[in-house]
Amino acid sequence: MDPLTISDEVTGSVEAKRMFKALIIDAQNLIPKLMPQAIKNIQLVQGDGGPGSIQELTIVQGSETKHLKHRIDAIDKENLTYSYSVIEGDKAESVSHDIKFEPTPEGGCKSKSVSKFYPKQGVEIKEEDIKASKEESLAVFKVVEAYLVANPEAYA
Repeated sequence: MDPLTISDEVTGSVEAKRMFKALIIDAQNLIPKLMPQAIKNIQLVQGDGGPGSIQELTIVQGSETKHLKHRIDAIDKENLTYSYSVIEGDKAESVSHDIKFEPTPEGGCKSKSVSKFYPKQGVEIKEEDIKASKEESLAVFKVVEAYLVANPEAYA
C-alpha cells in the first residue's frame, strides 16, 4: 500500500537554531516539563541520541495512544534537519517524518515537514486522524515557542 503523504509548514517568531535546539535536541527534557498534561516522559531506550537511537514517549492517561517509539533516522545540527520514524504506534505500521527549520527574514523560523503514514493492514487512517496529528504538532511547537519567547536566554 502506498503511504499517505502529508506536508505541513509552521512559522514562528523564535530564531531557527534556538527552536531546533529546544524542540529537537532537548525534546526529551523540555516537552514533558512544558506539557505534563500530555506527555508523561520521553526516554532514550537505545543508542546515544544520534541516528539509529530509539526514544519511547509515554502519553498521559486518557489519551487514545499510550506510547510511541521513535527511531532517529538522521539529525543535522548545521542544516537544522531531523528525520525520524514512528516504529511502534497504534494505527500505523510506521510513520516517517522529515523536518527542516529555516530562518525567516524577520528573525523567526519556518518549520517544514513531510510525513509519510504507512497504515497497519486493515486500518484506515482518516482525515480526522491527520488533522489531530497536525494539531498536536502545532500545539507542541507553540508551547515551545512561548517558552523560548518568555525565556530569551534558554537555548541561546
